[in-house]
Amino acid sequence: MGVAADIIRTYRAPGAVVRHRLGPTENEGGALVTLMLACGLIFVAQWPRLSREAFVTGQEVQMLLGGALLAWLFMMPLVFYVLAAVLTAALNLMGGKASGYAGRMATFWPLLAASPLWLLWGLTMGFIGQGPAATITGALALVAFLIFWGAGLREVAFPRER
Repeated sequence: MGVAADIIRTYRAPGAVVRHRLGPTENEGGALVTLMLACGLIFVAQWPRLSREAFVTGQEVQMLLGGALLAWLFMMPLVFYVLAAVLTAALNLMGGKASGYAGRMATFWPLLAASPLWLLWGLTMGFIGQGPAATITGALALVAFLIFWGAGLREVAFPRER
């Protein structure tokens, strides 16, 4: 099944999609690609907001985009790797059975699955600006990520018997 279809399916059954994305063997390259694609889409989601900010404040848009590029494509992948390792270790201390790879995929996939909502948030910030619509859209994206993340971590650490 393709990535786009899995993203759509994640909104109905996030744990099952994470289990499906894990596959029969560990694919560390696939985990890295998932994370980098998610971070890349979230970086792209920043463009409308940063363009608006540059127009309103008179700053150089290239400088703002460079900072967002550094943050989302170089720093945040490291943050998510560390976060996945810490969470996997904590879940295993609580009796979970997650491998390091499974913990990483359970952290990286929800980020990619929620990226369409982050793109919507970026458009909202770019066209409408700060306000209730942007707050609601950003909260929706964050809540979706947290729900997908929790379901994925539960699926890999405490799998139900099938």
